[in-house]
Amino acid sequence: MISLKNVSKIYENGTVALNDISLEIEKGEFVFIVGSSGSGKSTLIKMLLKETDPSKGSIKIDSTDVTNLRRKEIPYLRRKIGVVFQDFRLLPSKTVYENVAFAMQVVEASPKSIRRSVPTILSMVGLNKKIKAYPNQLSGGEQQRVALARAMVNRPPILLADEPTGNLDPETAWEIMGLLKDINLRGTTVVIATHAKDIVNEMKQRVITLQKGTILRDIKEGGYSDED
Repeated sequence: MISLKNVSKIYENGTVALNDISLEIEKGEFVFIVGSSGSGKSTLIKMLLKETDPSKGSIKIDSTDVTNLRRKEIPYLRRKIGVVFQDFRLLPSKTVYENVAFAMQVVEASPKSIRRSVPTILSMVGLNKKIKAYPNQLSGGEQQRVALARAMVNRPPILLADEPTGNLDPETAWEIMGLLKDINLRGTTVVIATHAKDIVNEMKQRVITLQKGTILRDIKEGGYSDED
């Protein structure tokens, strides 16, 4: 599903963000990417989204070599990937319904499909009674649920989450993680970059630990080490 081979990223100022890493993430896995600030987590997520390119090495997603994709091909890659960010990135002038529907409009889904799919996904994340609300009328947890619904409404095979609980209180964070686990159990491959030690330690999923751009550990049912 996701394959990196000997991938390095060196920025123009000489900063080494990733240094010769190789990893495989299989279809249906639930994976945490952990490590201190500057370890390379965000760079890895950006590479999977084709927001930045490796300085060397190759990346395959769903059997497609994305390393040298042409610009016009990138939107088709991103249709396979749902994304959730720490800061939600909702459109403030659109309602909950409209924010989620917009993700379907971008991929030219039919109005009938939108009318059918949006209420279904909003019900799944517990927001069926908030469809007419605007982002500024929602709590942080509700905004993240909208972001999650938007990421999943087109049923991508992969979901990437970059610090999805970073702006949430502990109880709400656990609710969001529960939704992410439910999504995974439905067959979606989930990759989460996070600093949330308690969540990582409790959930006992595969944990890939980055340190200074290299893979320090890759443990099937892992957690945070005291060194991380």
